[in-house]
Amino acid sequence: MNVHTYEKIWLVASLFLIVGFIATVVYGAAGAGIAMVDASGGTVDSTSLSENERFGEPGVERVGDGEYEVTVVARQFMYQPDPIRVPADSRVTFYVTSADVIHGFQVVGTNVNTMVIPGQVAKITVDFDEPAEYGIICNEYCGQGHHDMEGKLVVVPEDEYGGDDA
Repeated sequence: MNVHTYEKIWLVASLFLIVGFIATVVYGAAGAGIAMVDASGGTVDSTSLSENERFGEPGVERVGDGEYEVTVVARQFMYQPDPIRVPADSRVTFYVTSADVIHGFQVVGTNVNTMVIPGQVAKITVDFDEPAEYGIICNEYCGQGHHDMEGKLVVVPEDEYGGDDA
């Protein structure tokens, strides 16, 4: 059997493309350091969040020098608290859960982006170095008012930050 030279070239080129696509998928899934939503943030009873120690009163809490924890509850069609205020030059860990359906929690312009599942607590840590204002959006369809579900994160200068509450 004789295979034409052009056919050999196309077969080799196709093989390289297939290997390249597989390598890209493997790198995107494992090599880029992107973690999937897991149970590292813990679990919670989404039907009784108001009675939960952490999620009963969502807000900002200082936990160390330049370290803050922000507890957020997503519900149709809002985030609590809103707006969220944190100081610049701080490390912020978000603990986010949902009271009703699956939501998204994305701080636009940062790498904070997670799926918010009732009963699971998503834990995300990020450093905010400069004062800025960020939008928070839901990127998982959650019902008729989904398009109005947004919030705000305000990073203020350290000397203007007045407290641990949102």
